[in-house]
Amino acid sequence: MKGKDNKMDTNYGYTAGIFHGLVTLLTGLKVTFTEFFTRKVTEEYPDNRDTLAIAARFRGTLYMPLDENGKNRCTACGLCEMTCPNDTLRLETEMVTDGETGRKKKALLRYRYDLGSCMFCRLCVDVCPAGAIAFDTKFEHAVFNRDKLVKILNETGDE
Repeated sequence: MKGKDNKMDTNYGYTAGIFHGLVTLLTGLKVTFTEFFTRKVTEEYPDNRDTLAIAARFRGTLYMPLDENGKNRCTACGLCEMTCPNDTLRLETEMVTDGETGRKKKALLRYRYDLGSCMFCRLCVDVCPAGAIAFDTKFEHAVFNRDKLVKILNETGDE
């Protein structure tokens, strides 16, 4: 029953208060007993690393897939760096002349990725016109020093 100021009236009598308390107690116990008797699903990590199934849409670590010639596809356009909301990506580029046409174009020197500040929003991957970056399913990133979370993606060994 609602009172004058549109709030629930909790002024129960003695017997009604005891009955109301029992009803709320049984409601809570119903949830508890339902969870108590449901089958438990426990992942035995890290013992099941070999058989652990991770969804393909999981966003783990950013990496640069290589093309059929073994080179990355980054054109150094800088769209990923501009789109990143918290400056996780830093591109170092230089202007070089193309040997075939003699025109100047950007070349990628370093592609720096700070895993410690990444929000895993995937905006950089979606905006990349060349498909030069993608997320893999690696998820173990625990380190004692945050400097180890800064990766240079276009160097060998950090693929």
